[in-house]
Amino acid sequence: MASADSCKRRDRFQRNPKLEELLTELRTILEPAEQAFLVGKLELKYPVMLVIGAPRSGTTILMQWLASTGLIAYPSNLLSRFFASPYVGARIQQLLTDPNFRFGNELAFAGGTDAEFASTLGKTEGLLAPNEFWYFWRRFIPNEQPEQLSPEEEASIDVDGFRRGIAAIQLAFDKPFATKGIILQYNLSKLQEILPRCLFLHTKRDGVFNAQSLVEARRTYYGDIEAWYSARPPGYEELLERDPYVQVAGQIHLTNESIRQQFDDCDDANKLTVAYEEFCANPTRVFSQIVEKLAGLDYQLENQYRGPSHFEAKNTPRVSDEEFERIKAAWGMIRSGTVLKQA
Repeated sequence: MASADSCKRRDRFQRNPKLEELLTELRTILEPAEQAFLVGKLELKYPVMLVIGAPRSGTTILMQWLASTGLIAYPSNLLSRFFASPYVGARIQQLLTDPNFRFGNELAFAGGTDAEFASTLGKTEGLLAPNEFWYFWRRFIPNEQPEQLSPEEEASIDVDGFRRGIAAIQLAFDKPFATKGIILQYNLSKLQEILPRCLFLHTKRDGVFNAQSLVEARRTYYGDIEAWYSARPPGYEELLERDPYVQVAGQIHLTNESIRQQFDDCDDANKLTVAYEEFCANPTRVFSQIVEKLAGLDYQLENQYRGPSHFEAKNTPRVSDEEFERIKAAWGMIRSGTVLKQA
């Protein structure tokens, strides 16, 4: 099979070189100015919520839902362009979209969060829709992909820079901050050390349908289900010579097991497991659970839910009967412990 690093993504998922060039130019201009302006002004005033979980387990819709509440700050597609100067980016976003800064109709904007509950492999559409914020994270950590860091790699994290970046966003929006934390989800102890008032939101989904979605992601992103996609949990090397259905099942299982084991060392106030199916059926209950957890971190979130009463859980067979049976069989093998030593 193809290695986890050698496969080429399809054209529509390739980076835009002109955009990359412009982002580099903006960073050169804005980063020094932001750092000079914010000297002595930054502190982590509010909790940070970090959404983690296996790829295709519901992390994106959970982020979109959090963004839609209007009660938290989050990395929008617009803000992501200012990954090296997030305070400036946040203030520009407010200038363009926040009614509090409106002057007549000069910068007419349709309003809302643009947080429609649809995405393509974690990519959203719309100025204010949530972004995965990879470029921001990669400024401070040594890994490009979600995988476990060694103690030496953990020691190389720019802890102060990371804290300052998040504090800058909190300062601009005056709210708690939520983002995906998948890129460091195999080093949660280090993350909690960096952000003591963090709340990990672990999404879990029915394994068979999670695996089906991950097979589809490989096909969509690479055009090849043999190509590894996304997170590399501890022990993933053991899967590389297996067939793709066993790989995705093992990838999900190892990720959930890693998070479960790390949660054993987390304070109760810092963790919440969110079942995708239960979230879709009753987001009001999940909202109440988050409010309660944040209260344990000394923050009172407005406890009045105004969002959707439910979502459609996309747990239906979408592949051929033959392929779906192979996915179910692979999940059964992983769950039985006949494939992975860690299972």
